[in-house]
Amino acid sequence: MKPIIVGTDFSTGSYMALELAIDVANRFQSDIILIWARREKLLFSDEQLNTMTNLAEDKLQMLCDKYQPAMKYGKMRWQITNGKVAPALSTTATRELASMIIIGTNGASGFEKYWIGSQAVRIVQDSPCPVLTVRQGYDFHKKLERIVVPLRVNANSRQKVPPAASMAKIFDSEVHILALLDMKEDEATLKAYVQQSIDYLEKEGVQYQVETREYSSYCDTVMNYCDDIKADLVVINTEQDRIISQIFLGTNAQQIVHRSQIPVLCIHPADYISVAAKV
Repeated sequence: MKPIIVGTDFSTGSYMALELAIDVANRFQSDIILIWARREKLLFSDEQLNTMTNLAEDKLQMLCDKYQPAMKYGKMRWQITNGKVAPALSTTATRELASMIIIGTNGASGFEKYWIGSQAVRIVQDSPCPVLTVRQGYDFHKKLERIVVPLRVNANSRQKVPPAASMAKIFDSEVHILALLDMKEDEATLKAYVQQSIDYLEKEGVQYQVETREYSSYCDTVMNYCDDIKADLVVINTEQDRIISQIFLGTNAQQIVHRSQIPVLCIHPADYISVAAKV
């Protein structure tokens, strides 16, 4: 089975990501590869770098020893890579043919204070596969019952539906389609998009709900809806093709990654193949 990559900086947020990754891996019946990125030599002396690397090796092995019993099917192993975090995770995911990268979104404290907080968006940009971001404080013991899929009149918007359906089938969740309307002249097109999404979900045997909301702020409307229904996951895309998104992640996606209190599954437009099919 294709592995799941988990980035860690040994902060509380990255531990939350690892615990959620174990749940996902158990359902996918896949391995987990735990990654710590060793920064460039120019930032530290040789002595400092060696000390940090030795500490990281001990911590990584400790995590594998601690969490391996929770792995029902796969194995947990670790790797230390060189260089910046986002390219390191992307390179590993490409080499290992990973199905997903899972990261924490708060690196304000812990082993490396500079690590995830400002890096999450870059990791999403660079990733060759879907990225699941998790904020510290998320209750990973809670069932993943409600998955939100925002839809609007956008060529890539519907590409989020197959990955969301795959996650829903794996976790026995309900998909909540949030139809977002900002201009009345787009209403008929939006309805067509919603119906196409419904047809797909019904074909896949996935339970769903649909709600339409007018919006001026995409991020505020999506986040408010997630709060209203007590959502457990929101699926977004980068709104742009992969080449462009490597330069600049869509503003809406960036805001949701930074603000969401629940996990966010980020899909590049080219990643519309179901998550389950990639495992």
